[in-house]
Amino acid sequence: MTTTAPIPTRHPERPRKAPGLGPFALLLGIGKPDAERWRQLGESLLVGDEPMDRLVDWMYAEGMRGTRPLYEQALRTGIDSVPNAPEPLRVFFGAVEATPDWVDPDLLRRGERVFRSGGTDGLYFARDVSFLGGYLASGFNKTLLRTGALEKGPAQRFAETLQWAMDVSTENGMELYGQGYRSTLQVRLIHGLVRRHVAAMPDWRGDEWGLPINQTDMAATLVGALLAPFVGGMVLGIIPSRADTAAAAHLTRYVGWLIGVRDEWLPTDFRDGVGILYHCLSAITNPDDTSRQLALPMADDPLNWHYPNLPALRGRIARSQHLSVTSAFLGPKAMRTLGLPAHLPWYPALRIPVNLARSALGRVLPGGAERAAVQGRSEQEDFLRLLTGETEATIGGAAPPHARIG
Repeated sequence: MTTTAPIPTRHPERPRKAPGLGPFALLLGIGKPDAERWRQLGESLLVGDEPMDRLVDWMYAEGMRGTRPLYEQALRTGIDSVPNAPEPLRVFFGAVEATPDWVDPDLLRRGERVFRSGGTDGLYFARDVSFLGGYLASGFNKTLLRTGALEKGPAQRFAETLQWAMDVSTENGMELYGQGYRSTLQVRLIHGLVRRHVAAMPDWRGDEWGLPINQTDMAATLVGALLAPFVGGMVLGIIPSRADTAAAAHLTRYVGWLIGVRDEWLPTDFRDGVGILYHCLSAITNPDDTSRQLALPMADDPLNWHYPNLPALRGRIARSQHLSVTSAFLGPKAMRTLGLPAHLPWYPALRIPVNLARSALGRVLPGGAERAAVQGRSEQEDFLRLLTGETEATIGGAAPPHARIG
């Protein structure tokens, strides 16, 4: 992939430290990106999702009131269910419904189960390390702030990301027209709408920041949302089998293909997925004042979650718990950069022996994997309710008005 426009100035001259991932990458023998990969990371800042961007342009030209329901119908029941489907819609859905030959349904189902088995500890890593640490990537923050991230608050945005990940990992969620399939294509449409809207803003500096929701940022977000919780579970004591790591990477690969990430940024195996995230983070980690602007509200967010009892006490404990996870894996320097107080890693210290014991029992007891998936999903659902209370997390609900689903 070669672009004709100059690489945006946000792309550094050399790789930076990837927060929270360096030791794990070193353990897997993953080095810094070579010159060719580094050039690709810079050029991908200018690349969006051409099939979706073309479709969004057509939807706007024809009128969203008439085209949006057609998209929704094709999403639920397939393009063949849309009478006299317009050609742009038929071309797009014809491509996404043609599942690649490399997709293995059995591996997808196992990957879904593996994600569920991680319970809340994997989700905590996703929230406290991938999500919160992601604010160190100020180029990505520029898009977030222009979609009202501060006004809507971190709980809603993370709850929607969590709902999407749970849809993807529900049993048979990634079958054609399944729950995860539909949610992923909803997110892809939202990305296209936001990309078009933000790129047209008069204060958007494309020469410096690249394209909103570009391939480099999308690749980091994909692996950070789906594979990083698996990594987090491992470092917190959940020991997977080799087959589980392969399934987790396969699920991430197909979801990424469906959401519009290009082949060069789709993991071929678990090690490759960690390498993609490590290389992306070394390219996009460039904190500025927006990092603190977004990190501080998220650090304090547990104080306002929907606890059924003792909310003040539980909120303070939860805040300390989640900051202990962030501190353990991002380190004191990153915490200072984010404007957050460093905490002793008391929660990881408590959970690692518990998870090691549970992993061992799951291996030796009959039906252990299935029980872990059932228990883990129950924990994940409880955590989502803690974030949302009586309301539901709707995919796209935190997006700006022009990009909302429904």
